[in-house]
Amino acid sequence: MNVHYLELFYYVAKHQGITQAVRKMPFGIQQPAVSAQLLKLEDELKVRLFQRRPFALTQAGETLYAFIHPFFSRLPEVASSLRGEEDQRLRLGASQTALAHYLPGLLKRLRTDHPHIRLLLQQLSAADSERLLLDEEIDLAVTILHGRVATGLRCQELLRTPLALLAPQEAKPKDFKRLIKHARKGVLPFPLISLPPEEPISQTFQKELGKRRLVWEPEIVVNQFELIQAYVAEGFGYGLSADVPGLRLRKNLTKIPLTDFPEISIGLLHRAYVSPVAEQFMTTARAFAAQLLTWSKTS
Repeated sequence: MNVHYLELFYYVAKHQGITQAVRKMPFGIQQPAVSAQLLKLEDELKVRLFQRRPFALTQAGETLYAFIHPFFSRLPEVASSLRGEEDQRLRLGASQTALAHYLPGLLKRLRTDHPHIRLLLQQLSAADSERLLLDEEIDLAVTILHGRVATGLRCQELLRTPLALLAPQEAKPKDFKRLIKHARKGVLPFPLISLPPEEPISQTFQKELGKRRLVWEPEIVVNQFELIQAYVAEGFGYGLSADVPGLRLRKNLTKIPLTDFPEISIGLLHRAYVSPVAEQFMTTARAFAAQLLTWSKTS
């Protein structure tokens, strides 16, 4: 059996189609050549491995992919390890808030043990984390943990934190109980600034409102906590956030903790295998989170 044909099939199965696979293969090859060589593989095996349009693996294709995946998926990792590079690279995904406010200090600690580390930092949303990990585009994600993780991934909780509303200092009312007194037929009349509806914080908040028979739809949707602060500071409404320890607010903002709402879990998401440097990062992150919690209790 031609091993090169198997490698082509691995990329086609992984990226769900020949066109997508050609774009992401680590070597140059034209789409017609891939198609021709996969036909030869099917002829050799005397089975059809996948349906072309729409793309779908046959039962035989799924069996073959499950067999070859462990080998081909680990090849880049093994090659890097053989070149002595594996311990020096970390591809890390996190929200803009984490990248700006927490990771600089955390990664500075990591450099003490890994002075030659090569970092690739990528801003992402909680909704992107699982996809990028499964596509092997990042090694670790610092993200909000929400619901069950996808098959093949693992999670570690770092801390739990309450939801919070942000309001301008001059805003009235300034606590949630007084806010809901202004509801008419269960609908809150104040403008709400929020992350997109697919984000765990938004989902948790809206689900709890539903349990209380309240309706508060966002008037402004943004993709960063910093933008929520900016628009709240300019008087556009109340902002939905999280009361994360150590997160600094603008001077003209007031925080309204939603202590009787479900808490948000922040943690690490990763594949089953992690490199030594990724393992060290996780250890450092756990210690860093513990210090944040201690600081928040004593401040």
